[in-house]
Amino acid sequence: MVAVLLIVVNIAVFLYQLTLGQEGESRFLQSFAMIPRHFFSSEPSPVSWLPASATLVTSMFLHGGLLHLGSNMLYLWIFGNNVEDVMGKLRFFVFYLLCGCAAAYAYAFFHDSSPVPMIGASGAVSGVLGAYLLLFPRARVVTLFIFFFYIRTVSIPAMTVLGLWFLLQFLNVLVADTTIGGVAWHAHIAGFVAGLLLVGLFKKRDVPFGNIRGRLRYP
Repeated sequence: MVAVLLIVVNIAVFLYQLTLGQEGESRFLQSFAMIPRHFFSSEPSPVSWLPASATLVTSMFLHGGLLHLGSNMLYLWIFGNNVEDVMGKLRFFVFYLLCGCAAAYAYAFFHDSSPVPMIGASGAVSGVLGAYLLLFPRARVVTLFIFFFYIRTVSIPAMTVLGLWFLLQFLNVLVADTTIGGVAWHAHIAGFVAGLLLVGLFKKRDVPFGNIRGRLRYP
């Protein structure tokens, strides 16, 4: 399964990062991350031998910490299997990479002078969420609901969960300080929109939109 393989690769790269030490990991991230200021510059990056275009791909396999990695891989684990099922292995892999590249490019476009590296699979995973929304809007997502001392799990339609997720990304673009390092909200939105636009090209022809039920996988 490609989704599982992607998770394994992301974990393996993160474990490799940990072996480099603080200084070595910093150089590694600077070399393979997507840095907007270098991406649109005609001058080569001073820290990387890679062409800037290649960092659209390499950046999506890097993560800045265990929480960053864990949250991305959890979403991919839960939602990726159904999307892969309706696309097939090769198409899903290409779809995932295209969504990640679209997300990274959008981030670079909106922050073209920024020297802050962008890393993470969030953009690609957001594309998977966008595809899932159109394919399985009636699937039920089990969510933990907490209100003071009241704690229980509730089953919510995927359309509601993912719609609220997208709204949250959009609101954060409006209020977040994008001049400093942090979450790449623009990349999340661009990846999600890319997923919405591309899913029709990558799904199998006999798979309809919206009237099939996904089988969510839980850890």
